[in-house]
Amino acid sequence: MRPEEARARLAALGFGPDDVETLFDHFDDAERRGKLGHGHARIEWLETQSFDPRARPRKEAAHPAFDYWEARGALGYLVLAEICAELADAEPWPVRVVASDAFPSGHLGYWVRWLADAGLVALLTASSPARLAHPDGSEPLVGTNPLAIGLPNPEGDPVIVDVSMAKATYGDVIAGRARPEDVVPFGEEQAHKAFALALGLEGFIQSFVGPSHGIVLVAAKPEFDHFAADLRERAAGLRLPGDS
Repeated sequence: MRPEEARARLAALGFGPDDVETLFDHFDDAERRGKLGHGHARIEWLETQSFDPRARPRKEAAHPAFDYWEARGALGYLVLAEICAELADAEPWPVRVVASDAFPSGHLGYWVRWLADAGLVALLTASSPARLAHPDGSEPLVGTNPLAIGLPNPEGDPVIVDVSMAKATYGDVIAGRARPEDVVPFGEEQAHKAFALALGLEGFIQSFVGPSHGIVLVAAKPEFDHFAADLRERAAGLRLPGDS
């Protein structure tokens, strides 16, 4: 899908110019990084969904180290864009936890990269509809519930870790790269470990947002910000997580 077509289709869904650019930037970044399940295929997916393109999120609670945002019908991409823009421009503080009922959240590496580029270390997790069954067999019990970590690098590119707990994500199914039956905990004979992590992350998120889909983000100004630079020096010539 060419950029002009992607933007036109997003505008046709009712999004304003700024939101069109926010969504396009996210989808195009995913496409360029080979995360096709979160790329242009999501525009076609949005065309099948019901939502209010004019809905705006709002920060409902703000405490010294905790913020709570309500999506209020806005797509999770747009909620996270507002959260990251605010955090990236904020005055330095030790740590902040942000929770929201945001969904869908897209590829989480995009958001923690935004914060890492602003000099912040960030950990982000998101829940999704139940798609993972117990490895011993059951109905779907928990979401694929990815986890992303952004590690800033004052000397160059950050290190970005972004892992789903599934062998194939639902986005891969949307993009035609996997079958629904491939959406299972990864690890084969060790799949119970991925399932346990997905379960724990879902419970962690619901502890903040209740029985709905959402995100929890932890961001901080690091006391030591040379891990990524040191790792890149020691792993010279190797592709690290998040590298294009």
